[in-house]
Amino acid sequence: MSPSCQITFASAVFLGIYALLIADKIHRTIVALCGAVIMLLAGIISQERAVRAIDFNTIGLLVGMMVIVGITRRTGIFEYLAVISAKWAKGEPVKIMLSLATVTAVLSAFLDNVTTVLLIVPVTFAIARQLKINPVPFLFAEIIASNIGGTATLIGDPPNIMIGSATGLGFMDFVIALTPVVIVVHIANMIWLRVLYKKQLVTTPDLQKNIMNMDEKEEIKDPVMLKKSLWIIGLTILGFVLHQYLHLESATIALSGAAFLLLVTRDDPGRALGAVEWPVIFFFAGLFVVVGALEEVGVIEYIAKESLKLTGGAMVPTGLLILWLSAIASAFVDNIPFVATMIPLIQDMGRLGGIPDLKPLWWSLSLGACLGGNGTLIGASANVVVAGLAEKRGVIMTFMSFTKVAFPMMLMSVAICTGYLLLRYLH
Repeated sequence: MSPSCQITFASAVFLGIYALLIADKIHRTIVALCGAVIMLLAGIISQERAVRAIDFNTIGLLVGMMVIVGITRRTGIFEYLAVISAKWAKGEPVKIMLSLATVTAVLSAFLDNVTTVLLIVPVTFAIARQLKINPVPFLFAEIIASNIGGTATLIGDPPNIMIGSATGLGFMDFVIALTPVVIVVHIANMIWLRVLYKKQLVTTPDLQKNIMNMDEKEEIKDPVMLKKSLWIIGLTILGFVLHQYLHLESATIALSGAAFLLLVTRDDPGRALGAVEWPVIFFFAGLFVVVGALEEVGVIEYIAKESLKLTGGAMVPTGLLILWLSAIASAFVDNIPFVATMIPLIQDMGRLGGIPDLKPLWWSLSLGACLGGNGTLIGASANVVVAGLAEKRGVIMTFMSFTKVAFPMMLMSVAICTGYLLLRYLH
């Protein structure tokens, strides 16, 4: 196959994969793996190069954290926190919505946000049932908060994990750069939601007492395992904070935490590894191979050159283009394949444009991709998961009902980030 044919073929396969991911008719893991296999069979990328294209730091970090969360979730700590939040709000629906959303945001900064909503949503339905109110405002707030909270740290959202792994940026780099604006964005969104749902979230004093009578201690299933898990989680987070200074990759920290937690809890390895979302892991692997094939034939470099022509290589227009393009694109397509494509693109833009410090562009990509996921019901995995859990309980969240509320909020969030980036990074 000639070089020009390889470029055309690789681009066609990539666009076909994107179309199938958007259509959501075939499981995304199957789509990504088939795309990778087609690239290999067509000779676009060799097996050796394909293996090198897989970012095993991202894979290791995801597996390690999934094992840690899978063991810890069985202790009941997350349900305990949800009940505590509801009681702290004294059973007032609006305050419960805001407190559950804030707990979701904080947990999402340190856990995978899909895992967070899987843990919080069942308790949310129980609370809404006690108060005899519509659970949709609660669910909506938790979706928004999970994607906002996940933006704050290296380990909170897959796009950040991928960016950190590709660039060498550490846990504290993300915290220092992104957490301040994430806090502002969260507060702004909570104010918006309070105004939006205040009239809908009304209950009676008697029903509020039902919430106050809930016993959070009953949610703790295994106190001994809980203590061990919290110790290991604390040490793992400390490891993330220090990993740059220890010259250890983030995957090493996560897998060490998982290994030690397995050791101290004597948990069944088969059961613990069963908590790993293997379809997600193989989705990443397939996707890395597909993007590696695009790099191999020069498609990424070509797009980088054209983008530099558009912005002139200047930091401000380049950063804002990445921020807004990432946000709008991530509202309608999965942000993981988008970020996987953008990472080598930004690296090539830096090399070709002679941009010495790419950090502002990485922060633009992170904020746009993570917060853009709030724009529509299909913008992020957490959104789809919550909608699925709601549907099983007879509560329907439609694409349009979600989007007409969420999309303006997403635009507000990205506008706040625009001001922040211009003031702090894009000069």
